[in-house]
Amino acid sequence: MSVLVLSTNPANPELDGNLIEQVKNDIGGQMNWLQKDVGCELIGFKAKDGFETAQAAFADAAVDVNVVSDEKRRKQLLIADMDSTMINEECIDELGDALGIKAEIAEITARAMRGELDFEAALDERVKLLKGLPLDRIKEVRREQISYAPGGRALVQTMRAYGAYTALVSGGFTLFADYFAKRIGFDEATANVLEFENDTLTGTVARPIVGQDTKLEKLQSLAKTHELELSQTMAVGDGANDLKMIKAAGMGVAIHAKPVVAAEAQYRFNHSDLTGLLFLQGFAEEDFVR
Repeated sequence: MSVLVLSTNPANPELDGNLIEQVKNDIGGQMNWLQKDVGCELIGFKAKDGFETAQAAFADAAVDVNVVSDEKRRKQLLIADMDSTMINEECIDELGDALGIKAEIAEITARAMRGELDFEAALDERVKLLKGLPLDRIKEVRREQISYAPGGRALVQTMRAYGAYTALVSGGFTLFADYFAKRIGFDEATANVLEFENDTLTGTVARPIVGQDTKLEKLQSLAKTHELELSQTMAVGDGANDLKMIKAAGMGVAIHAKPVVAAEAQYRFNHSDLTGLLFLQGFAEEDFVR
């Protein structure tokens, strides 16, 4: 059975109940509010063009439209990217800011996330530019310049409360991934290791590099470890290095993603925060663990 899921940004909710009723009259289904004015589902709609009808109805509103199956809807494994997904910033760009070269590094980051550059080569190029940055300054950046993406803690804590295993898998750095994974509530974290000499960056990254193949392999290995089918997994990210895991997961989500990722992901969020991933799974606000 198909479920139409409508969601918006909780900070600026735009779900119009009258428009939802209009869509319901056009495509059928049972309407259920998941969070008033923020998330709603139409369960068991019959119209073959239900997705297109809803998209047209909400074309002028900041509303995300997705269609899911009610089979194995609640996922038992979450694999999440970190930069611009679970946190709002790209950590390497903020490290560049500490040396006054943020614009130069950010341009390379953006191209790599759009899939225009080889990820490993782009990472090496950017880290080389950071040579000489002290560990204390990196920790200061981590403390003062990084912010949590809205809804991330509710996503992770709620899925864990209902039995899911959660893993942060980042093409960024362990200094950030381990720190934020612990505070958000992930079960584990995987990321690249920056190399230091006398607490100063050498401008190099330890091998092997955590890239798109690593993320896919992590999804597959954790599913096997926890005796899950891939249909029982969820992956979320925004960049080209997330695309393999997004396409392989049972519920692969592009959130505020680069065009190349949004174009190929089965589920897309342009407006909602990370609690939208809970709506996809049928969780209502009263189920959230914050």
